[in-house]
Amino acid sequence: MEATRTQPRVLVVDDDQSALDSLRQILEREGFVVGCESSAEAGLEALRSEDYVVVLSDLRMPGMDGMDLLKTIKASRPDTEVVIMTAFGTIEKAVEAMREGAYDFVTKPLKRPLVVRSVTRAHEKAALKAENLALRAELEAVAGDRSIIGTSAAMRKVMDTVSQVAQASATVLLQGESGTGKELIARAIHRKSSRSNGPFVAINCAAIPVTLLESELFGHERGAFTGAFSRREGRFKLADRGTLFLDEVAEMDPMVQAKLLRVLQEGEFERLGGTQTIKTDVRVIASSNKSLMDLVKAKSFREDLFYRLNVIMIHLPTLRERTEDIPLLAQHFMARYADKNRKDVRTISRESAELLMAHDWPGNVRELENTLEHAVVLCRGDTVRTEDLPELVARDTDARQFLTIQLGTPLDEIEHKVIQQTLRMTKGNKRLAAQLLGIATRTVYRKLEN
Repeated sequence: MEATRTQPRVLVVDDDQSALDSLRQILEREGFVVGCESSAEAGLEALRSEDYVVVLSDLRMPGMDGMDLLKTIKASRPDTEVVIMTAFGTIEKAVEAMREGAYDFVTKPLKRPLVVRSVTRAHEKAALKAENLALRAELEAVAGDRSIIGTSAAMRKVMDTVSQVAQASATVLLQGESGTGKELIARAIHRKSSRSNGPFVAINCAAIPVTLLESELFGHERGAFTGAFSRREGRFKLADRGTLFLDEVAEMDPMVQAKLLRVLQEGEFERLGGTQTIKTDVRVIASSNKSLMDLVKAKSFREDLFYRLNVIMIHLPTLRERTEDIPLLAQHFMARYADKNRKDVRTISRESAELLMAHDWPGNVRELENTLEHAVVLCRGDTVRTEDLPELVARDTDARQFLTIQLGTPLDEIEHKVIQQTLRMTKGNKRLAAQLLGIATRTVYRKLEN
């Protein structure tokens, strides 16, 4: 039988030749590529020359026994899973083997279903470890911008734009749903700019009462209002020669909008209650989870201010629009909160990963982050399982089989939605998605790039 890259490889070690022949036959029928050796020493030699992910070994053998083989494998190849075969009278020894790192044990006389189940599950665990290691390697490769994680076409487009606009002085408007990472992008623009040595000052316009927002932005003089016992500098002054991030700018009061427009036009302002004109050199980055154009049409946001802010507009995709990034993001947040909570959580089970891929994520990346923090805190072992996930995510079944499209939706938008939903169903597998849709794989890539 010729092995392929995708076929699972199992090494069977037993000094009984009839047992080797029987196990080879059983496991090959289940699709495994099987290697057989009649001694532990020969088994170690085989492991040096072949890439076996699971070893099925007898416990009692002349010379080096199964326990010594297990310890040697775990010392040299910790990611290889070992299943021990033992006679009924040596169960205590099998339990000791589990403490030494064996994945499982099966008792002789062997029962085919139990052997197949144990070896299959051991292979699944080994494969899961390999997937997580690959994700970590990919994560390290793309984590140059700290918490900005993603290799999807949508995120590559965002980061390409960030690199282009960073060195300019033009104002930037970030639009996208809550939780898509607008402040992270604003910080990335600042870090890549010539102002990176200056301050980055952020203010959430929705979190500050209207009566205080003007003072927070522009500062105030002593006695400007009740409680103003001394002069206070505003965010524009604090951000001089740096970047000011105006989060949720749509919530800004019309009077404050007018003062903001003047700063953007003239580069100067007065403190609340003051007469001295103050010059400032600040780059402004604004964000909103609402469409500012719609607010302009509704007469609730100044049109002239909109055009001043919208010199360069960057749309941040929802997590639904970049499902390919979910595994990387989940791995990133799992590692972060495992470290923060001092827990040895290293992997995410396949079932949990499928639920993460199937969920709609209305709260976007922020919701995914909270989900992984929840899971890590509740996790009892080294693997996040379905029972560790919040109920809202855990009760999701497979990805939805139906997609509701509103009449009048442009065809290119429908195409994009169908491709994204199919990718969700195939857990991000573009080749399988292309087969289901009856199109070429390159077409999927091309549609996602647009």
